[in-house]
Amino acid sequence: MALLTADGVRVEAAYQPCTGARTPPPDTPAVVLAHGFTGALDRPGLRRAAQVFAQRAAVITFSFRGHGGSGGHSSVGDREVLDLAAAVRWARSLGHERVATVGFSMGGSVVLRHAALYGPERRAEYGEHTGRTDAHADTVVAVSAPSRWYYRGTAPMRRLHWAISRPAGRLIARYGLGTRVQAEDWDPVPLSPVEAVPMIAPRPLLIVHGDRDAYFPLDHPYALAGAGDPQFTELWIERGFGHAENAARGELLERIARWACAHA
Repeated sequence: MALLTADGVRVEAAYQPCTGARTPPPDTPAVVLAHGFTGALDRPGLRRAAQVFAQRAAVITFSFRGHGGSGGHSSVGDREVLDLAAAVRWARSLGHERVATVGFSMGGSVVLRHAALYGPERRAEYGEHTGRTDAHADTVVAVSAPSRWYYRGTAPMRRLHWAISRPAGRLIARYGLGTRVQAEDWDPVPLSPVEAVPMIAPRPLLIVHGDRDAYFPLDHPYALAGAGDPQFTELWIERGFGHAENAARGELLERIARWACAHA
């Protein structure tokens, strides 16, 4: 399926019905999975996650702009909110009244900002584009997400910033990693993930992070969870877990899927 975003970018997406029951109940929730930077809907890590979530819910996967078969260029977490909104709107158009968003790494920052900008009872404005209420998420899960922009405190993040900020780095990202990155800087700088979190309640929010994450140390998930409403925010620090969908084992994905579907 090709989805058209509010700013005219075509985004590839796929729908997988719930496979965990012979006859899924009519109110089966949908889970929209948002991959990390350089990921795509056909990458093994996201496909593995989709298979686990499909045991409990219908699953929508998609490739962010500049990734996989989608058009446009990656803005590394800014306008990707529009891609996620298009995927959520598609889920609702297919008849799913309950939709959870689950994002990994860059996708984790996107689901947080999307939830803040697209509320269930208001028309959310995103620059010159206005979102409709059918693009909101009922439940939000951010896995291995950063809390703030421009973080360079680890070697992997220093390499990433080089790749997205230098012409040579963008060439490597395009031809080596299959990711097209825009050359323009953010203007204006978008709402940061930690600024977005207080705007999500009363919708349930789960923050998941590994104690072996090589990209973002534990001050990131603690900052995100600390910014949320304690009544609606949970934090899981996972022992031995690395970073994002590629490191997530089946047991962790199953627990996340159980939580997301129970709270959707």
